[in-house]
Amino acid sequence: MTWSRRNFLAAGCAGVTATWLGGCSGSGMETYDDTARALRAPLPADAKPEDFVRFASLAPNSHNTQPWKFRLGDDAVDILPDLSRSCPVVDPDDHHVFVSLGCAAENLLIAGNARGRPGEVSANPAGKASSIAVALGNGAISDRELCDAIPLRQSTRSDYDGQPLSTEDLRRLGRAAAMPGVETLFITDRAKMDGVLDYVIAGNSVQCDDPAFVEELKDWIRFNPEAALATKDGLFTACSGNPTSPSWLGSLMFDLFFSKESENEKYAGHVNSSAGIVIFVADRDDEEGWINVGRSFQRFALQATALGIRHAHLNMPIEVADIRPEFASWLGIPDRRPDLVIRFGKAPALPMSLRRPIAEVLA
Repeated sequence: MTWSRRNFLAAGCAGVTATWLGGCSGSGMETYDDTARALRAPLPADAKPEDFVRFASLAPNSHNTQPWKFRLGDDAVDILPDLSRSCPVVDPDDHHVFVSLGCAAENLLIAGNARGRPGEVSANPAGKASSIAVALGNGAISDRELCDAIPLRQSTRSDYDGQPLSTEDLRRLGRAAAMPGVETLFITDRAKMDGVLDYVIAGNSVQCDDPAFVEELKDWIRFNPEAALATKDGLFTACSGNPTSPSWLGSLMFDLFFSKESENEKYAGHVNSSAGIVIFVADRDDEEGWINVGRSFQRFALQATALGIRHAHLNMPIEVADIRPEFASWLGIPDRRPDLVIRFGKAPALPMSLRRPIAEVLA
């Protein structure tokens, strides 16, 4: 048998941890689940600004770094980038940061709509100091279905069931993602999906061969519930379907068994089991365009969640600068920048990720 990273993680945690290390499950996991559940409590009928921020902070973001700050005002919330929590190796121009801010803004807007506080989102482009203003008004209730999906949404990094989606589900996903300034390219043809996989593997191989990328990724991994609870950020292994382990053991196993071969095999399984892939492309390659992509993607993700459809990122082809132009040409958009590559399909839920307390994200 060839040992993969996942094989070794499972064997190491089940064999070594259970017999003489302990401390990686039981009460620690129960506390983790309780914390994740409390974070996702329903939005109160008389929601306060802090409640809207809690729902906004449930937005997806790269490596779960949560690169945002929220500034509360009178009937308004400003969303600011927190570049101290950026990932300079995988995201050198902070593209993912501003996509994440767009996701958070859309969550906040949807939550306001669902509580009779309809609002408007405006981007204030200023390079690294760009921000988003969400003005909340009073009016008719809308977006209840999407709001209810906010605490249920997750990036499900597992194999899916391989079954196609109905034409109606695809139509609803496309309609949810529709937003001025953003184009969505849906791919459900298997041959075309195989083409995307080729670029995913090419990008992943470059990243896995880069020690700086691997080190940055490892820095954000939390190998057990205690470590995840201590920071309330990062990539908890259980959220990707991997077993937990003491931090020292997880770090050792990562160094020994993380490889591009095992990662490429994993991503091949992810693509082959997905119902489809969607690529998000902004009309403009700047902070405002990236924010719009985040907003469009978030509505797609919430509609998918409401329909029982999972999603996860496959951003390797757009994260490697030398591969991205070729990928864009292959997609038929040679003069534009693909912003997100997302797979989707049906699968069971995995454990939910955590978020930092609201007090820590207020400016």
